[in-house]
Amino acid sequence: MKRRRRLLCCAIGAAALLGGCVQRADGPVVLRFWAMGREGEVVRQLLPEFERSHPGIRVEIQQSPWSSAQQKLLTAFAGDVTPDLCQLGNTWVPQFAALGALAPLDARLAQASATGSLPQADYFEGIWESNRIGKSMYGVPWYVDTRLLFYRTDLLAAAGFSHAPQTWAEWQRMLAALKAKGGPDRYGVLLPTNEFEPLLVLALQQKEELLRDGGRYGNFRSAEFRATLAFYLDMFRKKWAPAVTSTQISNVWDEFGRGFFTFYITGPWNIGEFKRRLPASLQDKWTTAPMPGPNGPGASSAGGASLVVFKASRHQDEAWQLIQYLSRPDVQRRFYELTGNLPARRGVWDSSSLAGDSRSLAFRRQLDRTRSPPKVPEWDRIATEMKLVTEALIAGQFTLEQAVTELDARADRILEKRRSLLRQGDTP
Repeated sequence: MKRRRRLLCCAIGAAALLGGCVQRADGPVVLRFWAMGREGEVVRQLLPEFERSHPGIRVEIQQSPWSSAQQKLLTAFAGDVTPDLCQLGNTWVPQFAALGALAPLDARLAQASATGSLPQADYFEGIWESNRIGKSMYGVPWYVDTRLLFYRTDLLAAAGFSHAPQTWAEWQRMLAALKAKGGPDRYGVLLPTNEFEPLLVLALQQKEELLRDGGRYGNFRSAEFRATLAFYLDMFRKKWAPAVTSTQISNVWDEFGRGFFTFYITGPWNIGEFKRRLPASLQDKWTTAPMPGPNGPGASSAGGASLVVFKASRHQDEAWQLIQYLSRPDVQRRFYELTGNLPARRGVWDSSSLAGDSRSLAFRRQLDRTRSPPKVPEWDRIATEMKLVTEALIAGQFTLEQAVTELDARADRILEKRRSLLRQGDTP
């Protein structure tokens, strides 16, 4: 079984092996902590206090760019040189849990909840559940992320609407009015055709799962996904959205500022970007709002990153102590101030500058309605196929029926190995 998992890991892909195991018998325990992107730089500023309060532990940070982090971790697992703990994107947790790389945290979380240091109720349910694979928890949310609507309030008001949409039908009425007023060179919404995230957000608002039979087969021919895809396609057919890729938009902030589109589905990082890049004359003419759904306020994707402990670590107790420290409300607050990443704990929102920021508070409301994409290791590949097929559908290369049939066929091929392993009793 172990050999099969190693082969599965290598089949997923691997890059250059970085990092090594350091064993020190005559000094403090050395924790190897891998972090990604800017978080890898910023977390160093939080560690001196931890090391002062834990004199028997020293933390070594190894930073990786997000673009290579997944391959680096897979290679480390294949070579038995994983770190003690790391920052892991929430959508990556199923993959590494399936490989048997992560240590379950259920007992530790139960104890921390009982003492009040990590109360589950202080976390957003959808984000928390993204770390649950089967019956076990494998991560603790570090910071959270989701997507919602950014929009021009002035353009929407000029089209006759004073508030953001609550339902798909209301959004359609707004998009039709915006198009009628803006003419052929203005659009209601930007949905880059080379991005799968907007369609995924809409699909997660439905009750039916995107994969069926325990993640064995695609479920894109379901009635609810058909309805979602038809709603999405309608935006392009009626010219409410331009059929362009993100690379064809020279500068999304400039285009938003000049009114090329009114609505844009994006994440919290763009709050700061819009504040920096839009002119002062527009700073009071844009805001954010939770996603509309089929029949009322809708769900969005559960994103962000969590802290995980690797099963091969010989210092799991010390790694857990660091996770508990980084999860403290005061440390989470400081982390938000340094990075702008949204805090994982609800209480931090109430005791920080976020409490008075209406644009950020829309994210808090949305975070109460989030869902995870299918928790299978193959999801990233399936999402890529969803993007490719949808692009072809928008370009007229598929009918709606052909598109959902093709999506199921591609998903079923990708999931073939999973079905085989499940038949053998080795769940990936």
